[in-house]
Amino acid sequence: MRMMAERLHFVVWGPWTLVLLLGAGFWFTVRSGFFQLLGVRCWWRATAGSLWKEESGQEERGEKGKITRFQSACTALAATIGTGNIVGVATALTAGGPGALFWMWVSAAIGMMTAYAETCLGQRYRYRQSNGEWMCGPMVYMERGLGCPLLGKLYALFAVLASLGMGSMVQSNSMSGTLEFGIGIPPLFSAFLITVLTGTVILGGIRRISRVSERLMPVSAGIYVIFSLIVILSCWEYLPRIFADIFREAFRLESAGGGITGFLLSRSVRYGMSRGVFSNEAGLGSLAVLHGAAEDTTPEQQGMWAMFEVFFDTIVICTLTALVILCVIDSGHGGDIRGADGAALTAFCFSARLGAAGEALVSGAMVIFAFATIIAWYYLGRQSFSYLLGCSGRDQSQENIRNRGYLALYLLAVFCGCVCRLEIVWLISDLWNGLMAYPNLLAVLWLSRQVSFPADFSTFALDKSRKSEYTDGNKRE
Repeated sequence: MRMMAERLHFVVWGPWTLVLLLGAGFWFTVRSGFFQLLGVRCWWRATAGSLWKEESGQEERGEKGKITRFQSACTALAATIGTGNIVGVATALTAGGPGALFWMWVSAAIGMMTAYAETCLGQRYRYRQSNGEWMCGPMVYMERGLGCPLLGKLYALFAVLASLGMGSMVQSNSMSGTLEFGIGIPPLFSAFLITVLTGTVILGGIRRISRVSERLMPVSAGIYVIFSLIVILSCWEYLPRIFADIFREAFRLESAGGGITGFLLSRSVRYGMSRGVFSNEAGLGSLAVLHGAAEDTTPEQQGMWAMFEVFFDTIVICTLTALVILCVIDSGHGGDIRGADGAALTAFCFSARLGAAGEALVSGAMVIFAFATIIAWYYLGRQSFSYLLGCSGRDQSQENIRNRGYLALYLLAVFCGCVCRLEIVWLISDLWNGLMAYPNLLAVLWLSRQVSFPADFSTFALDKSRKSEYTDGNKRE
């Protein structure tokens, strides 16, 4: 069983998948005029920069009950910032060396435009259901844009399976394991605690999920950034040599004797790019679903928020984790770390400079990031489940019954994840994640002409007159 899963995993996440992901991102990079680089001032001012403006702050509060752009962005960040930012980065460095970090940057820079495109399309084709909530995501633009509902059903199936695996079981298992080894809480007790907390949040629907994410993510991410910078700056004299190693190792050819094949199969490229995609999810279509509930916005505005999330997830959080590990190892403060990998390696490096507080930081970050991922992926899975069964926007009572069925199934997956061994689940869940990319990228590339970009990077502002076009629910086809 495990051997078969590993073979399927290689097929789905082989170099051809990376070529497809990067190719799609590069296509939108060229079409946009390298917007993520040349338009950095534009998308920064429209996202994180807008949070400091008083007038923007008043607009973001919006009407009671509405999901603001910032809340939607925090929900998407909750889904992307997870164990991949700690476990995935450490694994990439262990397997691919320092050069893997460079290719994580590359995957993020290119993936920013893929995230923009899929989120923009999601906003264009979304529609309101009978309960007043939005239905949005790749399955919607596959049906309404491509005219291929069967492909939408296939994507929804992969998304539901991924939500029950990577979105719930894997994350709750990480929480349970961290709580057991960190403060000695038995897995069974953790299972009850995590399941109850998860149920309390997700029973409130997307509004409660958004409110919790809005409060949880800025604080937890901010604390992680501060402590990471403390460790890195304590080893500042080693940074020039570390960056030299990163760029030198990034272009070392391995395997197939050089050439383009050897380049794509080199460990630095494979692990850097695959872990980058695993972390920020650009190209998987999940961001299109998670941004679907935002009100008073335009496709371009939400697309830029998606760009910011990929930037913050990989360029900021993953880079800080990698530099902490590389600084401690290069400075010799880590001692003997042979055999350490994943969260253990990251915790070891933090504790080497910060003592017990460093290890507690990593444990706390693992728990918070994983919990945030669980509640965000519930919304993604529920939307996909509703679409898969064809009940969205039709019989309200039937839809409520099916939503409660998915809720019970999701909470069961969270509980089981805490008390079960999940080696095979990790592989299979990663498989579903990869399979989400194929139909999504096909649809995004086919509909690429419908993805619009700011015409002038320096003067772009949210066109308030166009908000109603994507808020009234009467979608223009």
